[in-house]
Parts: sequence; structure tokens; C-alpha cells
Amino acid sequence: MTKLAKNKLPMNKLPMNKRGARVAILMPGLLAAGLLSAGLAQAEYSAGDEIQVLQGFKAGGGSDALAQLTQPFLSEELGVDFVNQYLPGATGAIAWTRLAKQSQADGTVISITNTPMLMTNYIMNDSITYSVDELTPIANVVTDPGIIVVPAESPYQTVEDFLAAAEESPGAITVGNSGVGGDDFFSTILIEQATGLTFQKVPFQGDGPSATAAMGGQIDASFNNLGNVYGHIEAGSLRALAVFSAERLEMLPDVPTMKEKGVDVVAGSSRGYSAPADIPEEAREQLIAAFESLKDNDEFKQTAQDRALNLDIQTGDDYTQMIKDMEAQYEKIWEEVKDQVNE
Repeated sequence: MTKLAKNKLPMNKLPMNKRGARVAILMPGLLAAGLLSAGLAQAEYSAGDEIQVLQGFKAGGGSDALAQLTQPFLSEELGVDFVNQYLPGATGAIAWTRLAKQSQADGTVISITNTPMLMTNYIMNDSITYSVDELTPIANVVTDPGIIVVPAESPYQTVEDFLAAAEESPGAITVGNSGVGGDDFFSTILIEQATGLTFQKVPFQGDGPSATAAMGGQIDASFNNLGNVYGHIEAGSLRALAVFSAERLEMLPDVPTMKEKGVDVVAGSSRGYSAPADIPEEAREQLIAAFESLKDNDEFKQTAQDRALNLDIQTGDDYTQMIKDMEAQYEKIWEEVKDQVNE
């Protein structure tokens, strides 16, 4: 499946593609003739290689939105083809267990890694045996604020209406989330803690199915992420009640934050890419460089803005530290709420 470890020109000598990216070209003759010189470096990806991308959620959710945004640009930058494989279930744990335990550590398999779900899976469940130490974090790309959305025909016109209904009928208001342990699940718990209210939490296999259930009136509300539901809000099929950002969002200026309503909750989901542990350093460096190039790509940034995806590109060691910090944060949160959740 792979053409790894073929000899290529150094990145600064490769021809430019139409977006100004360096395109890898194969030089099999050099390898066959044994003509490697000090000026040529062994690298991992060549034009036409395939990289399999494991997604832990169904198509149409936040992970898929990230893939559709990012991978066309990465493909052009690296000269490879990205092939998505959807492995929904267990809040991403099926895909991430495969990534950590069963995938070749040669750079041909990576996964979209959603935080905090990546860590809360094993923080909450001892039967999940992978850990972030078995991964190579490559890059975070977006940090997507949480949001409360309700069906267009919902009786709840404001977040005050929604909270009042929950107060009047404790545990009766149904709230969808992307799965137990996901950011939406924890956002619900944090709001319950901050307000003293209780909701009936309904898990789905990703943000997409949760939003679909809300649009169909199967649940009272979906705690979701902005990037996944913005189009539905614009189309009028979902109504936004409040966002979990620190300040109002430019793209939804009329939607209040929870903090404005006296509920001190700021939350969301970050999505990036990771590989198995111990992939070749050349592959890691090429992937990181490709993601770094997105920071200066105006077309990419405009596309992200058009799709309501909030860019937060952190690569390599910075992404690793982000994951470690978040792991410690959610270990603390879970210790505080686990008795309540497990009742």
C-alpha cells in the first residue's frame, strides 16, 4: 500500500505546484543505481502515496467537517491521497484504539483526534486501554466552541426559556450529545453543576446525528459545536440559544454566551490529527510542515471562515503539550463528578 522511504529531492529543491507548495517527485533511478549523495535526504511521502485517516465518528459530523476542510490542502502540499475510514462508536475509542494498538507506525495511517474525548475515554473507563502516550500528536487545527441548538419549531425562543423548562421539569428535558465522555457531554454536566439543573442526556455517535435528531424534533435540544451546526442555523432548521465561548462570536452576534446569563461555562471541542507512536521522524516532520503551511494559506483560512471553523493550529510539541494539559484538566473534572454520573 505504501511507497515509504523512497528517495526524493530535498523539500527546498522540489518544483512548485499551483498553490506554491513543494510537490514530491519519485527518483527510483537513484535508489536503483545507489547514487544517493549528501545532498539528497531520505523522506517518507512520495506523489501518489496513500494516507489512511481513521475517523471515530459517522460521516457528517465535526470530524468529517475537519477532514473536508483540511485534507484537500494537505493532499496538494504533500502530493498524497487521503482516504477516510469511518469507525464510529465508543466516543471515538474504536478508531483511537486501532490507531494506537493495531496500525502500522510507518506514517501511512493517521487519525483525527478530538479533544477532550481522546483523553476522557480512558479517564472515565478503565476498559479502554490506549493512552495519548501511544500516539504521535501531529497538529491541532480547529477549536470549535460549544453551542445549544433547538429545533426551528421549538417552544424555547431563548436560553432563559430553555433553562426555565429544565427547572420546572427536572431530568425531563432531553439534550443530545456526541457521546458519553465527549465535550458536549461534559458541557452538559458543567451547566448542571453551575445551575443546579438536571437534563436527560441522550448520547449519539457524533455531533452530526445529534444535530439531525434535534432538527427532527426527537430531542429538545442538542449540545453541539458551532462548526457542525452553523449551516443549519443559517438555513433556519435549527435555532441557536447560547454559545459556550468567553465572548460573543462575530458570526452569531445576536446569540448570547452562557457567561452573559450568569452561567460560568466556557467549553468546546478541539480537533486535530495524530499518528501512532514512533512513526519515522521524517514522516512526522513532513506532516508537521504541511500543517504549518496552512497558517499562511489565505485560501485555506477563507474556506475555514466560510465554514464557521475557528482555526487554532498548534503543531508538534505544542499540540502534545495541549493534550497533556487537557488530560490533567479533565482528570480533575471527572474526579469531581464521577460519583454523580455513575449513580
